[in-house]
Amino acid sequence: MSVDNVLSGVRVLEVAAWTFVPSAGAVLAEWGAEVIKVEPRAGGDPQRGLVTMGIVDEGGGAVNYMIEIPNRGKKSIGVDLSTPGGRDVVRELAKTCDVFLTSYLPDRRKKFGIDVDDIREANPSIVYVRGSGHGPKGPDANKPGYDGVSYWARGGIATVLTTEDAEELVRSRPAFGDLLGGMTIAGGIAAALYKKATTGQGSVVDVSLLGLAAWNLSPDVAVSQIHGGSAIPKFGHADAPNPLVGTYRTKDGRYVQLMMLQLDKFYAEAMRVIGLPELVDDPRFADPASRYENRVSLIALLDEAFAERTVAEWREILAPLSGAWGIVQTPAEVCEDPAVTANGYVAVTETVNGVPFSIPTNPVQFDEHSVVPAGAPEHGQHTEEVLMDAGLDWETIEKLKESGAIL
Repeated sequence: MSVDNVLSGVRVLEVAAWTFVPSAGAVLAEWGAEVIKVEPRAGGDPQRGLVTMGIVDEGGGAVNYMIEIPNRGKKSIGVDLSTPGGRDVVRELAKTCDVFLTSYLPDRRKKFGIDVDDIREANPSIVYVRGSGHGPKGPDANKPGYDGVSYWARGGIATVLTTEDAEELVRSRPAFGDLLGGMTIAGGIAAALYKKATTGQGSVVDVSLLGLAAWNLSPDVAVSQIHGGSAIPKFGHADAPNPLVGTYRTKDGRYVQLMMLQLDKFYAEAMRVIGLPELVDDPRFADPASRYENRVSLIALLDEAFAERTVAEWREILAPLSGAWGIVQTPAEVCEDPAVTANGYVAVTETVNGVPFSIPTNPVQFDEHSVVPAGAPEHGQHTEEVLMDAGLDWETIEKLKESGAIL
């Protein structure tokens, strides 16, 4: 077994769309699982259509990145679940799989015969996994959810990331909660597979975008329930309690992020490296109490110092500093970051049509082995191959095609 294929031999049947749940399948594929993506016979995963609608820019018509990101390394089959033949195909495939992964809501699962009892009838020990907007219980269990609604808005993320003086809410980034959620689902599946391996029993695994948001905001949520609901104290840049935890603007309009939580430990070293050695023995900042009392003055002096040099200069100046710091980078700069390139966090791969592009891999590595993912499949690319591997003969496959059950 290759060091990165820790799930080699695991088969996953995915009946899911968009990014949240499918991105979990992409992670499992990068860990070595065989992931079979069941797409609607007509049109496939609706996310494929975002290019046609002009929402996703393919970059010259070559790379549909919002299909590639959550679907790399999978096999695709086209199935019409509204037909008896299509439902039979899914149940037949479920017999050969270890995991059934779906984003469909309860009513659709029942309608298409893919709910827990349906799949368990075909495979009693299968790990059945549901990703949802709002969880399997409560009044909104059957309500659709996307990360912009269930995670970003309802989950409170937008509120805590928006400053009090902002004129509008911070806008969500594409699939921000979805991709965090996909990693969370993949972790839950790995735990359920361990249980299955040790006990023979399959679990029903649930992850919701709303629950993910609450987890992400654990400090904020916890504090909101303490001392009459008081919030975590909010400080501006100019009066931050720790001047070595903050973002400083450079001469060329970029930013340096300092993150030295132990101010007393790093204060003298930081002042010398930054070029303010005279502040080490300045009586205004001589001890923790005085540094806190005079923090506004100290931050103003740091602002002046950082504004005198460019971000490139600060990269060199701060290099010897033992405390934590970083440059506020753009996504393009992240791709060229020496730590990113050294660890293979962004891989250069290609689509199934041979078009090269770069894509981040999931951040989990095994035995220090980085992954170069395969491209996402075309709609229904593997229908015949997957069904033949499952034991269906060619005559049966032909009849399913003629009936409209499969692509």
